[in-house]
Amino acid sequence: MSRPPRPIDCDALVIGSGAGGSVAALGLARAGRETVVLEEGPRVTTAELAAASPAQNLRRLYRHAGLAPIHGRPVIAFGEGCCVGGTTVVNGGLLWEPPADLLDRWAHRAGTDGYRRTDLDGHLREITRRLGVAAQQPGDGNRDSRLLADGADRLGWHWAAARRAAPGCSHANRCPTGCPSGAKQSMLLSYLPAAERHGALIRPRTRVLRLDHRRGRVTEVHAVGPDGEPVGYRPRTVVLAAGPIGTPALLQRSGIHRRRAGRRTAVHVNLKVVARFREPLRATNGTIFTAQLQHFQDEGLLVMPANLTPGALGAALAGHDPRTVNSVLADLDRVALFTAQVRVDGPVTVTALPGGHTLLRHRLTAADAARLRSALHRTARLLLAAGATEIHPPFPGPPLRSEAEARQCADRSALADWPLVSVHAMASCPMGDPAHGGLCDAVGRPYGFDNLHLCDASVLPGATGISPQGTVMAFAHEITERLLQTTRRETTG
Repeated sequence: MSRPPRPIDCDALVIGSGAGGSVAALGLARAGRETVVLEEGPRVTTAELAAASPAQNLRRLYRHAGLAPIHGRPVIAFGEGCCVGGTTVVNGGLLWEPPADLLDRWAHRAGTDGYRRTDLDGHLREITRRLGVAAQQPGDGNRDSRLLADGADRLGWHWAAARRAAPGCSHANRCPTGCPSGAKQSMLLSYLPAAERHGALIRPRTRVLRLDHRRGRVTEVHAVGPDGEPVGYRPRTVVLAAGPIGTPALLQRSGIHRRRAGRRTAVHVNLKVVARFREPLRATNGTIFTAQLQHFQDEGLLVMPANLTPGALGAALAGHDPRTVNSVLADLDRVALFTAQVRVDGPVTVTALPGGHTLLRHRLTAADAARLRSALHRTARLLLAAGATEIHPPFPGPPLRSEAEARQCADRSALADWPLVSVHAMASCPMGDPAHGGLCDAVGRPYGFDNLHLCDASVLPGATGISPQGTVMAFAHEITERLLQTTRRETTG
């Protein structure tokens, strides 16, 4: 029987290469730390993304080839990236800055003072500069966004231009399956190459199995490489950024805060509606969206167009009468797809299972159900004001042609039948005072540990209500700065 390979000694080991891990990798490498990044998924080039079909990229870039179930009533489909660059490769490149009042609430409730807007402003400026974040200009196919803005104006509702990290966007309409032009500045094209220029090494297709630890220090990281061979690392510092699901699951498998990690994960859920208009929109020629309804943001609701393709439209109409589906597909140029994103209170639990599997379960509350019904009604009202002639809800039923029909549909439909999707999870290992549910300190260290730092969406104290990438990256910058300051003090001391 052959002996396991000798563990590789390294200074800083980053597990995960998404929005948090990439920021940490760059910060550590730029500070002269010998940095290795382990990523479970593959590394792909822009040319490879462009050459493959969206369906091929869906299978290649996402965990579980696209969607994992969050069990409950209804089952919620969860999607996250699994590739070098993480979910930033397959999201819309939206970079909203965290509202100051949200950060203040977190500081007051969770004890995360030091992460207020004034503390993060410098990081947000660097993120904006490095990624070229700016208000997205409409393309020829973004009439769906202009109509959304028109409808909001008629109702006196506030909307905002989308802020995206996609300078020179060519409106290829493939945001969720990898940008084929290289305009979207995912971590794959921005922070990670910069980290490599400072000496960081990226190891794709390497899956971490567990962390050995003793007396509050990680002593060895066990993983399997691209060919299934075991590989071990003995790092001085570990940055765990495996994502809001992967991070708590790995902590549980490693016996670290097993009873607390992942037990109250926060999510946003999306419901899709299809709207038909009188005039041609040709939304298939646009980008993800250029305008977002934010009037009800404080209540946890955002409304925006979504990338329209025949496949996405078919998925949104799954379960509807075939004649309805055929009719809408035949009228594709006059159709648009919209997303209502809802912040829910009911937590998702993450449970690590044998064999590397993970079980996700949710418990939507009565308040969540009311919020979802209100979201459908308000979305329909907005689209009718924008000129929609008919609206198809996310579940089987007749098209809605009036606000009264929309209200009745939202109130009387069985929520268990709603096909909900989530692409935003966070707060599974929240930063903050342990007396208020915090699992890690202001340097991202799980309580009781000194060389393990969490640095991804899992550390956020709660749901952002907005696309979380900007908030995650700002927190990651601050955590990395504090980590470096701490290790410098330990070295000089």
